[in-house]
Amino acid sequence: MLEQLKRLVAFYEEVLSMPHRQEIARELRDQDDLFLLLLYSEMIGIPNPVYYYTLELYPYMIEEFHDWHLRMGMDKSPLTGIRCC
Repeated sequence: MLEQLKRLVAFYEEVLSMPHRQEIARELRDQDDLFLLLLYSEMIGIPNPVYYYTLELYPYMIEEFHDWHLRMGMDKSPLTGIRCC
């Protein structure tokens, strides 16, 4: 009985979120883009007041840099220290 209830609740949540999946994905992508802009802002000339704290995140975010700069409309990497293209 409990397993059936869990499946029913999961199905109900799936039905509710189905029409909004694209909106949710777009919003998450926009938030990621803003975060990456803040992360790389010091490298492109925008002062970043929390540069010291975001410095340790670079190794994790470098993998997403190529997709980010393409979404921002930059054909090539704007940074000389990061070669991704």
